[in-house]
Amino acid sequence: MSEVIVLAYSGGLDTSVCIPLLRERYGFDKVITVLTDVGQPKEDIERGNERAEKLSDEHYIIDAKEEFVEDYIFSSIKANGSYEGYVLGTAIARPLIARKTVEIARKLGADALGHGCTGRGNDQLRFEAIFRATDMRVVAPMRDLDLSREWEIDYARDHGINVPVTKEKPWSIDENLWSRSIEGGLLEDPFYEPPEEIYAWTKSPERGLAPAKVEIEFREGVPVALDGEGMGGVELIAKLNDLAGEHGVGRTDMVEDRVLGLKARENYEHPAATVLLNAHQDLERLVLSRAELRFKAMVDDAWSELAYMGLVNDPLYADLSAFVDQSSKRVNGVVKMKLSCGRTFAVGRTSPDAIYDQEMVSFDSQTLSQRDAEGFAKYHGFQARFLKKY
Repeated sequence: MSEVIVLAYSGGLDTSVCIPLLRERYGFDKVITVLTDVGQPKEDIERGNERAEKLSDEHYIIDAKEEFVEDYIFSSIKANGSYEGYVLGTAIARPLIARKTVEIARKLGADALGHGCTGRGNDQLRFEAIFRATDMRVVAPMRDLDLSREWEIDYARDHGINVPVTKEKPWSIDENLWSRSIEGGLLEDPFYEPPEEIYAWTKSPERGLAPAKVEIEFREGVPVALDGEGMGGVELIAKLNDLAGEHGVGRTDMVEDRVLGLKARENYEHPAATVLLNAHQDLERLVLSRAELRFKAMVDDAWSELAYMGLVNDPLYADLSAFVDQSSKRVNGVVKMKLSCGRTFAVGRTSPDAIYDQEMVSFDSQTLSQRDAEGFAKYHGFQARFLKKY
């Protein structure tokens, strides 16, 4: 009886090498590949499809960009998704890719699910949190065979697999609508200064480009318009990536704590994510109460950690998301953001749900009598003053 495996395929070195390995080392009779489009560059999708058509027995391409934005990116914006300063681009994409792979595997009655993740990173956990919820066998050749990147490059060359990775520039790049990650090679040295050539979405912040401003409208915590023009999420993020990237906004060079406990040097580009997350948080400060903001900060941190780990099936993830959705109902309004020399910050905001009264807060207002505050001031800090007696 023939054995069939469905492989989550990206078109890169790791997953391309997996295809012949699954036949040679694991004895699978049929290797089916699934490439899920979550906003990778068009040319990468095309090259990946071409490779899969040559290497695999059957290939599927799934356009999941809209679903990625609506169900994953928007949720991350509402939760101010960030793990140690990383905007969770790859992290929130993996569960969706895994789910699409499972859908095809179930439809075809496959025996196993495969991925090309190593045993050192987080992606193996994000895929397998979804894969292992099925009754199918999970196979991870890179991890199981303890393969090095250099070995993979040689193996690919010997098997006629043409992938754009060399021993001289062995960058590992992952892109989707929300972020672009660059790692591997010389970048693994935390003291090595990244060359400008690793960046593709952002121009150098040192170009001295004149500052720009953009107005972002949110409805229930979700961005719905740029500069007064309503548009869908995919288009909005793509346009903002281009605009903010021109000003060098959205570069992160960090040492990150992986789930396994290893520290890793990571480089990211995320122009639109940086602007939208900063704008969203600024608007929240205008419309949410002090108590809500304090509590939501804890919720956001817990949500982000679960998302980073790929634990989107955890009951706590659903519980936290319910609070985030509820608190987002009043996050409506427009934030004016300035883009300048790699930085972005809010310079104005307005909302119909603002907990803000300009008349009451103004130094020139007579609406509130300043004398009324004296009683409050007498009790403020009372215990500290009492302790001084001793």
